[in-house]
Amino acid sequence: MTDDTATGEAHAADELDPQVRPVVDEAARLGLPEWSALSVESARRIEDELFGPTDPPTVARVSEVAIDGPGGDMPLRVYHPAPDRELPALCFFHGGLWALGTLDSIDEVCRRLARRANRVVVSVDYRLAPEHPFPAGLEDCVAAVEWVGEHGAGVGADPTRLAVGGTSAGGNLAAATCLYTRAFGGPSLEGQLLLYPMLDSGLDTPSLDERADGPLLTRRDVVWAYDTYLRSPVDQHNPFVSPLRADSLAGVPPALVVTAGFDPLRDEGAAYARALAEAGVPTRHDHEPAMPHGFLSLADDVDVADEAFDRVAAVLRDGFEY
Repeated sequence: MTDDTATGEAHAADELDPQVRPVVDEAARLGLPEWSALSVESARRIEDELFGPTDPPTVARVSEVAIDGPGGDMPLRVYHPAPDRELPALCFFHGGLWALGTLDSIDEVCRRLARRANRVVVSVDYRLAPEHPFPAGLEDCVAAVEWVGEHGAGVGADPTRLAVGGTSAGGNLAAATCLYTRAFGGPSLEGQLLLYPMLDSGLDTPSLDERADGPLLTRRDVVWAYDTYLRSPVDQHNPFVSPLRADSLAGVPPALVVTAGFDPLRDEGAAYARALAEAGVPTRHDHEPAMPHGFLSLADDVDVADEAFDRVAAVLRDGFEY
């Protein structure tokens, strides 16, 4: 691990961590195509098969609720590690290139976060593209944050200690939610947890070329994601799509940005961490040079991922106090 709190550069190790290699080899053995080579329907079906519930960690209370979202009923899944206490909250947005992902696909990560960080985790089933392009998903995430800020006590969450977070496209939605609430108001946010986030539709970073063929995420997947999510090319320049293009990041909540050396998104995550720090935002950048995109989901089998998960949980427990 390297801790690039302000101005350092993210890099890749010479080779993938040896505990990750079997995961990559198994994907190759199964002949799994890139997400961008599939129809949305096929990609969703395969993701359900790969990331559906298995034997997840136990959480004291897991409840399903639905709130009145911008597009109608919006499902939330609430993980409470100590139901007899009111605890700080984390609104969490799954990844999936804005077109894939479910409450089940991120279930194991949310359970680990709730247990290790001792937080109420509220997982958000936001609307997906292409049926619901930008800004539908963001509107849903903002609505979920506002609901927790107003009604969180009813599910055992402390609405005065509310953070947001997400993986990949969900990290984009977390960063965009922070920009949105800064611009238009909303609950005070304690911090933002950005796990290998998508942050710039410009698609011009060195890591997108260096890691164009993955593993586990390719440049073609990233291009497909933006093509699927955006209504028109004009949206590329919207800071709620590309937070790295915001005129200013001053005044957004403290951040933890996690990046991986073998991830095409590596450089935009590192650039966002630097931009946040330069704007005076308390920021920590946790970089794992030998890891691929999505590595925190491998915490059961990969020691480096497990240790990184512990550091993420510690930041949440400490309330983003750097």
